[in-house]
Amino acid sequence: MSGPPAAAIDERDRPAGEGWQAQLQLRFEADADRTRLAHRRHHGPLLVQRAFHPEPPAMAAGFAAQPCHVYLLHPPGGVVSGDELQLDVAVQARAHALLTTPAAGKFYRRGGERRVARLTQTLGVDGGVLEWLPQENIFYPETAVELRTIVQLQARGRFIGWEIGCLGLPASQADLGEGTVRQSFELWHDGAPVLLERLTIERACLASRWGLAGHAAMGTWLAFPATPAQLALACAQVTAVNCADMTLACTLVDGALSCRGIAARADRLKQAFIDLWSALRPELLGRAAIRPRIWAT
Repeated sequence: MSGPPAAAIDERDRPAGEGWQAQLQLRFEADADRTRLAHRRHHGPLLVQRAFHPEPPAMAAGFAAQPCHVYLLHPPGGVVSGDELQLDVAVQARAHALLTTPAAGKFYRRGGERRVARLTQTLGVDGGVLEWLPQENIFYPETAVELRTIVQLQARGRFIGWEIGCLGLPASQADLGEGTVRQSFELWHDGAPVLLERLTIERACLASRWGLAGHAAMGTWLAFPATPAQLALACAQVTAVNCADMTLACTLVDGALSCRGIAARADRLKQAFIDLWSALRPELLGRAAIRPRIWAT
């Protein structure tokens, strides 16, 4: 992997008047009973440092290889207007990758500029397993963001993932203001669309009952393929945590299990998603839920 180490990247290195242009490519392959990070290449401040294997090997023939845990790093610590980040992940047959982040993603407005910050994430799974479990994104007041995630599954590819957003800084009683978040999520299987979503969040929908009704956090938890029995398990799990400050609901359409939530606090919604993952991972992947070590720091 070329480029400076994480410690050498500083916000002051950003070219004057320009945004960061960053790309990261990762490919995971199964090697005997273990998944290895076979290829990684980056340009700009988006990288990983090493791969971890905290889980036991595959438990039976036909299961994916021992999972590889990888933490995605963005050394500047935040994304500002004008930044463009691209992530490309490929998981090959029998490989099993779990990707997460060491901390919440932060999207700022840079000075008086109204340029858009863009993050594009393309996640390909060709007969393997991908768990996409990033920590929440915090969208600061006045930010302008376009966030696109594309999941492309082939053959017997499996996917569990979530995306969580916190709008503004609720602890400081600051909402999104005049900021805009445009978010899209696509799930494809063997070239056919399974789930295509587009979401635009602006001031008008923050307090409206037809929008977020005053909730500062929102998120979607997704698994594919899933069964009606797994839907019932998910519904039982979320029913137990629903309250005045957090609402979750689950559906199963064309094999895609979707659990959507809104909450007053992003940390509570994230914990609900982690608990849901812990309950369903054994059913969906045949593995006990072993949390990434970085979540405990």
